[in-house]
Amino acid sequence: MSQSLNTLREQRGSTDLKLTQPSASQTPISDQRVIGLTGGIGMGKTTVSDYLASAYQLPILDADLYAREAVGPDSDVFQEIVERYGVGILLANGDLDRRRLGKIIFSSSAERLWLEQRIHPYVRDRMESQLQALPAEAYPTVVLVVPLLFEARMTDLVTEVWVIQCASVQQVERLLERDAKTSPEGDRLSLEQVQARINSQMAIEKKVACAHVVLDNSSTLDDLLSQVDRAIAGTPQAPQADASEPASRQASQGKSRLLQP
Repeated sequence: MSQSLNTLREQRGSTDLKLTQPSASQTPISDQRVIGLTGGIGMGKTTVSDYLASAYQLPILDADLYAREAVGPDSDVFQEIVERYGVGILLANGDLDRRRLGKIIFSSSAERLWLEQRIHPYVRDRMESQLQALPAEAYPTVVLVVPLLFEARMTDLVTEVWVIQCASVQQVERLLERDAKTSPEGDRLSLEQVQARINSQMAIEKKVACAHVVLDNSSTLDDLLSQVDRAIAGTPQAPQADASEPASRQASQGKSRLLQP
């Protein structure tokens, strides 16, 4: 997966389907296609959303960005966090030490629930307000990237659910590799800590069973983006006959269906 998205876009050429803004002579669009993109941590949501933004010029509403806003220095949630965990949860510059907070909440389901009960309502409000600012006539398709789409009960905000998945071994390897690139050597996540983050989310098999579109990120980047192209076009994906993961088997057996735009 070493090729960049831009390089692949150029190579794919006319196979990319472009979404254009409606002209004044076109009939106004009454229904908006709202894609809810989710999946397990480290399975490739950012890769897919970046491609949808660059290749199709789709608006992307990212729950992770809104969650960061929710714990910004001037927020009520930020103050509650400091009151609960003390000033030791802050960096030297006064910002929230998100890494330290992560270690706390992923080692205690009670602490994670406490934090989610404060962040999720903010994220939902931001999603709803941003959707209202994107009228269907100008933006016929919008993408909501929500890692906890099911867990946070936000499926009512979307018209179809896309789940990206890969083999569990690949997921762990990608998370360890990503952490090694962003964390100092003495403060990297252990295998147990990575597994705790994975286990904190709804099982990928259950997400796949609820999906309209399943994107398999177990192969190459080009293969993944081809699946995205077909999904945008409203064409069902071919079964993954050689998949070994239970989630892939569910997809190949037809337990998820593509919702036509």
